[in-house]
Amino acid sequence: MERSIQIFAAVNFIVIGLSHILQARVWADFFIQLRAKGRAGVFANGMLSLLVGSIIVSFHNVWTGLPMVLTIVGWGQVVKGLLSLTVPGIGERTLARISMERSWEFAAAGTLLLAVGVLQVWLILRS
Repeated sequence: MERSIQIFAAVNFIVIGLSHILQARVWADFFIQLRAKGRAGVFANGMLSLLVGSIIVSFHNVWTGLPMVLTIVGWGQVVKGLLSLTVPGIGERTLARISMERSWEFAAAGTLLLAVGVLQVWLILRS
């Protein structure tokens, strides 16, 4: 099952990472639109994070070596989902930072997602 989650993460993180890099302004616009929905937008963002994170940690709870990176990302997404769904004011403050002028931050985040996705491919191929 661990390999399946690595494939899931590789596909998702590579595609979303590339999208963040190539379409940073669209991502900024998307999150600006979520922000306009108030706490409902924070809930939508939180549910997506919780979904991805809970899938990862349910089937990949590895705390040694490079595979641990995926576990940490998964638990980070679970925590993000938890905070968004239980303390939405935190999510509102995070969404308030987003602007078209700062859309480059999505490209930076995309680079990290892409790196985690490529790491998963590397780990899959060497096993």
